[in-house]
Amino acid sequence: MSKSRKRPVSIAPESPSVPYPSRRRIVISAALIFVVAQFLLLPGITTPDKFYFDEVHYVPAARQMLQPVMQEPLLNPMHPPLAKEIIALSIKMFGDGPLGWRIPATLFGALALVGVYLCGIALFAAEGSALAAVLIAFFNQMLFVQSRIAMLDIFALTFSLFAIAAFVHGFRQKQPQRWFALMGLAVGFSIACKWSGLFVLATAIAIVAAVRLMQSWQTRFADGDAEDWYRPDLWPDFHLGHFLGCFVLIPAVAYLVTFVPLHGLSPSAIIEAQRRIFADNTTTAIAGHTYMSSWPSWPFLVRPVWYLFDKLGDDRIAAVVFLGNPLILWPALIALVIALRDWIVARKETAFLVLAFYLGPYLAWALLPRTLGFIYYYLPAATTASFVLVYALTRSRVPRWGLWAFVAVGGIGFVAMLPITAAFVETSMATFNRLMLFQNWI
Repeated sequence: MSKSRKRPVSIAPESPSVPYPSRRRIVISAALIFVVAQFLLLPGITTPDKFYFDEVHYVPAARQMLQPVMQEPLLNPMHPPLAKEIIALSIKMFGDGPLGWRIPATLFGALALVGVYLCGIALFAAEGSALAAVLIAFFNQMLFVQSRIAMLDIFALTFSLFAIAAFVHGFRQKQPQRWFALMGLAVGFSIACKWSGLFVLATAIAIVAAVRLMQSWQTRFADGDAEDWYRPDLWPDFHLGHFLGCFVLIPAVAYLVTFVPLHGLSPSAIIEAQRRIFADNTTTAIAGHTYMSSWPSWPFLVRPVWYLFDKLGDDRIAAVVFLGNPLILWPALIALVIALRDWIVARKETAFLVLAFYLGPYLAWALLPRTLGFIYYYLPAATTASFVLVYALTRSRVPRWGLWAFVAVGGIGFVAMLPITAAFVETSMATFNRLMLFQNWI
């Protein structure tokens, strides 16, 4: 890099060099993805017919929201209300039973895959690559498991993926204001489900700050071109007011509005709710847990979380384990190295973006003072790892069939792991022991 102005850089294109699929095709594909995903996520959704794992926290909190008068103490005050409000609405519509508790998760799981598709279109401008990312994210197993339980994570993930798609599309525009505003709206709703949505917002802010800082230094790459992750002429009409509106005001309003059904228009009550969330999410005085794990171990799948283990007979069990597909997530670590090399050596814009939205939501956990962690916190990064894999498998030196061969291998791993990821697929202790590859998985 240098600060020389001798060599101008061309204006950034309105879209990547490969033309986007038509809007009509994108809408049709997104609708088909949603329908197919919903069809695949629904079977056996009412099994088990009791609370399992953290449903014991979130479903009672949703029930409380349906009471004519909110009673104290407020249940589950350590998380924002939006996801619980959605579960409450479902209970009101479908009844207070397993279907009512879990069907919102299946709907948002299907929408999450639509979000993966839209991210893939924004990143790669190719429908084949976007569809491959969808399949990898689904076969990864984590999204599947989390889409079939009444927890908060799938709701936060879905809004985050739509936010990433909007941000990436806006990143490549001369005037990104509209797309960045949509990003702010989606990420505000993500934070309103779970504060971990802040990690996506922080990643986007860090990207914008890095670009603006280099522009303020009048930095230019000596051999710069339109594929660089940074260009001195990026977003010429995007000013501080736009930034504050898109990345501060809109997310804050979207977030705070979700507290109104619970606390009314009382500023003091809403402020007190934030204090309680902050206190509960930053404390280090939390007892240990059987399935706890630390963030450095998550990409290696060292310690899964058993959501359910029911013995049904002499040699039959129903099990749900949150683990992740090793045939996808272990190769993703190699893909990360490839993307990192392309960003540093070749300054590839797509490599930079897929790295940012993997590393941002993941490494943010290293900065928190919490001592209690679980591998399901890795869900957002594990999902965006699909973009890193697609990037690595669509580089010019990789044969075209390589990507789809990898998808097929991931699909085989997904099917093999179904007996321990879907409770309605009963299994034997022999199969259980065969799938538990390491002692620390048990």
